[in-house]
Amino acid sequence: MSEASRKVAIVTGGSQGIGAGVVDGYRQWGWAVVANALTIKPSQDLDILTVEGDISEQATADRIVDEALDRFGRIDTLVNNAGVFFSKPFTEYTAKDYALITGVNLGGFFWLTQRVIPEMVRQGGGHVVNVSASVAQHANSASPSALTALTKGGLAAVTKALAVEYAPKGIRVNAVSPGVTQTPLAPLESFTPEELAAALPPLGRLGQVSDVVGGILYLESAPYVTGEILHIDGGRLAGH
Repeated sequence: MSEASRKVAIVTGGSQGIGAGVVDGYRQWGWAVVANALTIKPSQDLDILTVEGDISEQATADRIVDEALDRFGRIDTLVNNAGVFFSKPFTEYTAKDYALITGVNLGGFFWLTQRVIPEMVRQGGGHVVNVSASVAQHANSASPSALTALTKGGLAAVTKALAVEYAPKGIRVNAVSPGVTQTPLAPLESFTPEELAAALPPLGRLGQVSDVVGGILYLESAPYVTGEILHIDGGRLAGH
């Protein structure tokens, strides 16, 4: 694959967990990747460009796009993976909590996607994948998370809006909606037996990073799919 034809993906929250898995997945496909996180080490892989910075800040979005274009010359896919989640009763959220969760989950999506889409329009097409969460559609009283539901539900809604708006420009916009997924931030041993029993979906196991990565890569390989919210939750949304 020539330098000019090699595709390029931007992945936010790319230092660990699902984001790191997505970076690896696109690299295995031969894509170049721009990985962003608040803190992220430089990669020894010359086809991975790491960009540190707070994704909730517009200046970070500008820098990611500028460095991606300077290094690789194009942007084919944006995976808005960076997110903040913590459980707290609704009336106990603070102004600091609100600023953090909305800043990363919504602001990070907004500033970066707004910068990337014009580049995709100039190229004649592209793909945006938003990482939502099953809590946006399947609440759990044992783990109240209204601010996550508010923000991740917003990502699901805007996915459909942008899919319709930019389909004539050749840009697809999709989302994945993971259920409870084992990551370094949520290892199996962090769950009590009661929490684990409540978290298990009909398929009887927690999600793995590879499950979510597989869903994102499926959407990448499906050129006739746009406006889709792909639930990767072991059947949780279907029932229990």
